[in-house]
Amino acid sequence: MTLRGPFLPEHNLALFLDIDGTLLEIAPTPDAVVVPAALRNTLQLASAREQGALALVSGRSLAAIDRLFFPLVLPAAGLHGAERRGADGVVTRPSVDRHMLEKARAALADLASRHTGVLLEDKGPCLALHYRAAPRFEAELHAQMTGIAGRLGDAFELRKGKCVLELAPLGASKRTAVEAFMREEPFAGRVPVFIGDDITDEDGFAAVNAMGGHSVRVGSPAATRARHSFATPSAVVAWLRERNVSRQPASVPQWRAR
Repeated sequence: MTLRGPFLPEHNLALFLDIDGTLLEIAPTPDAVVVPAALRNTLQLASAREQGALALVSGRSLAAIDRLFFPLVLPAAGLHGAERRGADGVVTRPSVDRHMLEKARAALADLASRHTGVLLEDKGPCLALHYRAAPRFEAELHAQMTGIAGRLGDAFELRKGKCVLELAPLGASKRTAVEAFMREEPFAGRVPVFIGDDITDEDGFAAVNAMGGHSVRVGSPAATRARHSFATPSAVVAWLRERNVSRQPASVPQWRAR
């Protein structure tokens, strides 16, 4: 059933938006993504509409987010919440054991080199192996990375996403990032909305559900904590644009109640 009318409160929202698979279609490699100028403009207008209460929440680093959306700079959480920039511009980053991480980085580089189509993405305190071009290696890569994560002790955890396995600092998540934003201006006191598409977004869905907000999954039906869905990233962007140009949207493109 497609909902008509404003499916969310027209005002007083705090928007938390994943990037890859949510605002943009997933590309073959992270570096292949291009952000259209129209999307930057849409996000700038949406942020203004919500009085600055719009943040990007991504597995990418803050540096990578800023390169993608340049010259637009928004509040953002990178590395699945391990680093965060508030609306005041203050950035917090995790403290990691660089010696331990160097050993893991070398092991993952060797692993990627021995599997054609597997790409190592070095995000600093997070290390990711992408296997979209070589899905046949998933089980082997998962087993190898589980062993590498074990050797790092309790400081890191292994996370799985869409054709990606990632070593990340333990304790940080999109949930903790959303909760931190919601304690600060201009997000505090607003109704939180989290829109994402992947397993790593489930913590964000849980966070806004617990706050009485709205959780939205993008993509084909799947088991999820999200209570609503958009079919595609283009539907998400269309909704943002419609909110920007109309105080009372007449319809919501491809929004569906789960």
